Amino acid sequence: MTEYGRGPGSEPWHPEDPLYGDGGWGGQQTHPGQSPYGGQPQQQYPQQPQEQYGDWSQGQQQPGYGEQYPQQPQHPQHYDGQGGAHYDPQFDPRFAGQQQQHPQQPQQPQGGGWDATGTHGQAPYAADPGDPYGQQPVAYGAERPDLYGTEDAYPPPQPPGHRTADPEWEQEQEAEEHPLAAGSGEDDDAEDEPAETGRAERRGKGRKPVKDKKKRTGCALMVVIVVFGGGLGGVGYLGYTFYQNRFAPPADYAGSGNGETVVVEIPKGAGGADIGRKLKEAGVVESVDAFVSAQIANPQGKSLQDGVYTLQKHMSAASAVELMLSPKSRANLIIPEGKRNAWVYAEIDKRLKLPNGTTANVAKKDWKDLGLPSWANDNKEIKDPLEGFLYPSSYPVAKGMKPKDVLKKMVDQANEQYQHYDLTGKARSLGLDSPLQVLTVASLVQVEGKYKHDFDKVARVVYNRLEPNNTETAGRLEFDSTINYLKAQSTLDVGSVADLRKIHDPYNTYDIKGLPPGPISNPGAEAIESALNPADGPWYYFVSISENETVFAVTNEEHNRNVERYEKARKQAGQ
Repeated sequence: MTEYGRGPGSEPWHPEDPLYGDGGWGGQQTHPGQSPYGGQPQQQYPQQPQEQYGDWSQGQQQPGYGEQYPQQPQHPQHYDGQGGAHYDPQFDPRFAGQQQQHPQQPQQPQGGGWDATGTHGQAPYAADPGDPYGQQPVAYGAERPDLYGTEDAYPPPQPPGHRTADPEWEQEQEAEEHPLAAGSGEDDDAEDEPAETGRAERRGKGRKPVKDKKKRTGCALMVVIVVFGGGLGGVGYLGYTFYQNRFAPPADYAGSGNGETVVVEIPKGAGGADIGRKLKEAGVVESVDAFVSAQIANPQGKSLQDGVYTLQKHMSAASAVELMLSPKSRANLIIPEGKRNAWVYAEIDKRLKLPNGTTANVAKKDWKDLGLPSWANDNKEIKDPLEGFLYPSSYPVAKGMKPKDVLKKMVDQANEQYQHYDLTGKARSLGLDSPLQVLTVASLVQVEGKYKHDFDKVARVVYNRLEPNNTETAGRLEFDSTINYLKAQSTLDVGSVADLRKIHDPYNTYDIKGLPPGPISNPGAEAIESALNPADGPWYYFVSISENETVFAVTNEEHNRNVERYEKARKQAGQ
């Protein structure tokens, strides 16, 4: 069977077929009981002329109106003597039930023979193997069952001009417009069924609802969008990160800060990246890379030191480097070489905004908890156990810190330096009893030697006077610096030797022999190195005439002449 139940034979020409003319179907309809033409001339319709139908005036019509042909709804045609094709209206379903007779004229048999009644005995059509309705052929004119009344039957055939598409078929076509709606893989294979099954589905049986397919399509589209969206987002992020790391400048604030002050402590030995991390944590700079770049770009950037800096938040890296190089930003307490502990305590009180004497009391009370070496304070006559252990350097001291913490950092720095010099191992080679005595010699060299280029000779004078066979000073050091220390003063006029010998104090080197109980200052690296490596020479005396000249003498007489030159130079300088 072909679509709509037509047989395999050729279909007669239909007047309303658009490929064969514009005659229209309605122009050939008749009323019941009337012959379509009845031997009369063919009626002409202005809007649909039918000149090509041939001569129907002879009444060449076939009887048998009302016969039904369910399996082959075709319209047979016959030919007149002139070769014109004539449409036989008796096969039009609209004339079913009309029993109208027409004059019969002998005609040439076509496709069959003429029976005894004079009608055209056309042979029945062969049954279509694929047509379930055509398996039992029945002769024309016999009673046939109504095969269109069953549930699975096609609707009765309609004229071509009245045929409409199946709405369910249109709905299925619309649902399958998008290529993704058809699915893929196993779904496609599962939906591929024979043609008969497809037609049954279009009749509404066995077909999956379109709604389920739309849901499946929506889910598939959403998955595709999420996958592609996530992939594009990841690629974009990686590309942006690669560009930022390779080509874009590091993140950096603009300007010299937002006005909010912050104190940052930079530890000793910190490099550019370490400093940058500290500043970023404090909110000073936006990124470590920006600070490192600014430090490299600044010619003095490598001179940044450890200490405490007062900066502002949200500074550009370049402005942060410039401010750190300026003394205005330094919140560090710098201890110069040769300063006594009394000066250091007072400075700590100032920096921490504490009452005078606060740090000195803490040192006196908690000195044992500050980490002094075991060889420190080996003499009960030592005035300050911390003297000589507050190593000259730069230390972070800012408001909010505790004096004890500041002092401990200084002691830790001293221990590190003294271990480096190996004071314990060098003491005996120098004829001294303990590392503390080496430190004491260094403290004397630091304050007695006015200029560093004289430190080695001054150290030699100290060791020569400590010799037991010293006949020049009889084993006494006789340094004015020790008088100033015990009196907590700094002056050149300490008094006459006779008066100084009357001062009974373990730190009075005019009275005692040998070294004082402990250091009288905090010596620096140069003084310590000179104390460990004194110059060779027989000197017992020295005096500084000017900044560029210090004279040394072996005998007291020579030294007195040098003292006269010194007094003369002071008078000329107005001192």
